[in-house]
Amino acid sequence: MTSYAVTGASRGIGLELVTQLLKDRSVGKIFALSRGEPPSALQSLVSSHSQQLYHVKASVDDTESVQQAAREVEGKLNGQGLDVLVNNAGIQTANPGGTKTVSPEDMLNVLNVNVVGVQRVIAAFLPLIEKGKEKKVINVSSTLGSIAWVDKFARGPVQAYKISKAALNMLNAQYALDHADTGFTFLAVSPGWLKTDLGGQYADLDPHVGVAELKRIILEASPAQNGKFVNIHVPGMEDAHGHYDGGEVPW
Repeated sequence: MTSYAVTGASRGIGLELVTQLLKDRSVGKIFALSRGEPPSALQSLVSSHSQQLYHVKASVDDTESVQQAAREVEGKLNGQGLDVLVNNAGIQTANPGGTKTVSPEDMLNVLNVNVVGVQRVIAAFLPLIEKGKEKKVINVSSTLGSIAWVDKFARGPVQAYKISKAALNMLNAQYALDHADTGFTFLAVSPGWLKTDLGGQYADLDPHVGVAELKRIILEASPAQNGKFVNIHVPGMEDAHGHYDGGEVPW
């Protein structure tokens, strides 16, 4: 059975992914990482799946916290490796006044979580993933980080977030380069614009739709996709603004 660690699991995409993974019979232990105590929805899942789902405290903006989380996960794996790591934790700020209004503090905070945080998590968990059977690292990105599509999403005033996702895509590519032909799959995935706390109520898709596709992509991912940046597929929305055609997203 396949083991998973998911960051940012307390709400939104992370919580929905954990919920859907629990329904899959191929899934073994799941480690739901979040920065604080689990909220009621996650705690309820942990309580009802106590032999499969474990909450692990981890603040991705703190190196020691992430390293401690990796040690805790290692202990619960009982000598086995971790099969799949999903880097989902992320934050954003809105700056309708334009890029010039993004404060240095906000820029650093967003980059620290969305990019450096992913680096912390991968570096800490890599020894466990090397021991795993599937060796998958899924980095939840966004089409907003596509430089080729910068005009397409010009109206979204989340400049620091866009910049961070472009950087995350390069981080994914660098890890893929480092681990070419080793059985690893480093894959950046855009799960769509979802109606979460971060995505807002006017987003394109309900969370369960985008996350079901994210889960499918994770399950089907293979080393042949190492280093790629892909979108979800939503039938009937291939030509929508989000371009949900399941294809590769241009850099």
